[in-house]
Amino acid sequence: MRKHIATLAAALVTLPLSGGLAHAAGAGGPVTDIDFTFEGPFGTFDQYQLQRGFQVYHQICAGCHGMKFVSFRELGNENGPNMPEEQIKAIAAEYQVLDTGPDAMLGDTRPGVPADKFPANDMMGAPDFSLIAKARAGFHGPYGTGLSQLFNGMGGPEYIYSLLVGYNGKDKEVGSAYLYGNDIYPGGYINMAPPLYGDDVVYEDYDPDDSYTPPEATLEQQAEDVAAFLMWAAEPKMVERKEAGFRNLVWLIILAVLLYFTNKKIWAPVKRGDV
Repeated sequence: MRKHIATLAAALVTLPLSGGLAHAAGAGGPVTDIDFTFEGPFGTFDQYQLQRGFQVYHQICAGCHGMKFVSFRELGNENGPNMPEEQIKAIAAEYQVLDTGPDAMLGDTRPGVPADKFPANDMMGAPDFSLIAKARAGFHGPYGTGLSQLFNGMGGPEYIYSLLVGYNGKDKEVGSAYLYGNDIYPGGYINMAPPLYGDDVVYEDYDPDDSYTPPEATLEQQAEDVAAFLMWAAEPKMVERKEAGFRNLVWLIILAVLLYFTNKKIWAPVKRGDV
């Protein structure tokens, strides 16, 4: 029995590692490492980068990809894009959401409000973007597996960035389908046309009274910004979780110290032989 348990444990440990390495080595091309601000145990989101990333998503990606698990009002999160309320209302009103009111007919829609979620959009089978950064994490990352991903990046945003800048122009037609050459996508071809070319959007200055100046909207900059935004969409409470984890760790250290001195106080008479 002990031998079987040891064998099973070894298989469980080595299976995901060997499978992940094979997937990373045999499928797509190398993923570019990006030093995102939210990586690491104390990383936080760059508010301006999230605002720029949302602009890329809103103007370029939303035509095919929805975000059905993200509400409009979350764009106002202090540790997120932190957009003003009036701007969120204007953004929500641009979307048509399903009307579930008592007088609504089946299939009726209405302009969105901040409490609504981004509508689902599965046009031509395009994946939803709510959790795409987590779905592309794991073995796609540049750092391999294990705790290294926790501290150096989960790989999802890096994969998205690399995919967006990985188009090589080596397109081909297979039957009735037109495929686009991509150095990152498994197999080297993808049926999604290049969504970004550079200067696709004009970055807005959301804080004109501050010293912030939007960067040039190059292909690489847009890809990095939208990848960061999609990571926030997948984990909008990441910063709060990190802060809570740090507080809990501090309390555990304090508790451990108190327990240590309490233990010494209680057992000191026994060690001295007084009892």
